[in-house]
Amino acid sequence: MSLPERFEELHRLHRQAELAGGEERIQRQHKAGKKTARERLELLLDKGSFAEVDKFVVHQCRDFGMEAQKVLGDGVVTGSGRIHGRPIFVFAQDFTIFGGSLSEAYARKICKLMDLAIKAGVPVIGLNDSGGARIQEGVVSLAGYADIFLRNTLASGVIPQISAIMGPCAGGAVYSPAITDFVFMVKNSSYMFVTGPDVIKAVTHEEVSFEELGGAGRHAGTSGVAHFAAESEEECLALIRELLTFLPQNNLEDPPVRQTLDPADRVDEALQTIVPDQPNKPYDIKEIIRTVLDDHYFFEVHADFAPNIVVGFGRLNGRPVGIVANQPAHLAGCLDINASLKGARFVRFCDCFNIPLVTFEDVPGFLPGTAQEYGGIIKHGAKLLFAYCEATVPKLTVITRKAYGGAYCVMSSKHIRGDANFAYPTAEIAVMGPEGAVNILYRRELDQAKDPARFRNERTAEYREKFANPFVAAERGYIDEVIEPRDTRRKLIQTLEILHTKRDTNPPKKHGNIPL
Repeated sequence: MSLPERFEELHRLHRQAELAGGEERIQRQHKAGKKTARERLELLLDKGSFAEVDKFVVHQCRDFGMEAQKVLGDGVVTGSGRIHGRPIFVFAQDFTIFGGSLSEAYARKICKLMDLAIKAGVPVIGLNDSGGARIQEGVVSLAGYADIFLRNTLASGVIPQISAIMGPCAGGAVYSPAITDFVFMVKNSSYMFVTGPDVIKAVTHEEVSFEELGGAGRHAGTSGVAHFAAESEEECLALIRELLTFLPQNNLEDPPVRQTLDPADRVDEALQTIVPDQPNKPYDIKEIIRTVLDDHYFFEVHADFAPNIVVGFGRLNGRPVGIVANQPAHLAGCLDINASLKGARFVRFCDCFNIPLVTFEDVPGFLPGTAQEYGGIIKHGAKLLFAYCEATVPKLTVITRKAYGGAYCVMSSKHIRGDANFAYPTAEIAVMGPEGAVNILYRRELDQAKDPARFRNERTAEYREKFANPFVAAERGYIDEVIEPRDTRRKLIQTLEILHTKRDTNPPKKHGNIPL
């Protein structure tokens, strides 16, 4: 074979690999409203930055006539690229080749990529669109999944890992995305479940659709498995690009600073009246969050799950911060099982990747009820407490109104290594609300009072005057400063600039035993 013929053979193989499962299957993918693996990579990555590896890999299976069915790439496209100029590793499962099913060779491609990513300290993004294990390869395919799970686990807390579910993801395949840091789904075209509708019907006689069982809406709002539910593939990939702007490349780097024209000393008078005078009147904590952050921009995470707590990313004077906030507009901001899980996961992620935490607190306590107690609110609430306690990043807290009972302790209080704890004059820091406290403190007197209602109102007013304010806590040093709401942004930035070099350590150990 002459040199020109060898070059032509190379070009032919490239064309063959890029054709994937063939034009007919590509058209079928498009008719289903889905893009191909390579089309998705074009949208995700900076133009012209993708460098593919293992393009010509094929499976080695010889059973069930598979030796005659070999396609270059074998169902997954792997390589590196750039997003906003920063390097990433990426794999995109190709549903046009054997339904994206995972083979031994396919798994090796992903494992090679992840090993390189860990060594290089570079994020990994997986675009999932697969029918699951390749049945023709049996246990070898299952072993490939386990090899990937191991690398997901070893990479956790070392490099950011992002999973986008762009089609089906079923059975054992769901556990790789579940281990990663963020899961994106696309409405009406992506699904996740351990067992599908047919199996469920056969075993439990329940009838459920794919969408109802494992669609984006279900996992974003009910299970909490998905952090984002995008309207389209284009939106999904754009959200991934946006998320990465807040994250460092690895656990040894600080998050990227972005220049802003928003003044660090900006004062916003609107904050003065956001918190209502009436202690039981709801308000939207996101109004405070957006007002305080650079350019009023808040990138919310897990928006549809446990709305009584709000988490997400923003910037203060260009520095990325993680926001955790009780939401008085939902369940009065009470902490429940789902809110505790959501908050704990986010706090631990921020701590892994050196992202300072800013907590806005307005919490009347943990949600009461048998459903919560039987569901394990004790251990789940402890997860949020554990996460805040072990976090060594800068931790700033602003108490806007209620900080009652154990929930006060949990929400990044001074007692669990909060670095800077502020309170508005509207803050109420106490074991419980005035009404409940009076019922306990004056139980005997209430029984004996000639006018119990009047006596209760008088004692409640006294208690509110004495304890429903931040000054008792400030006298003890539990609050560093009582501030006017309009100064929130300035105070947080001022403090963050001092604390961004903070270094703290936990006792030497293999790892903690978080109450899972």
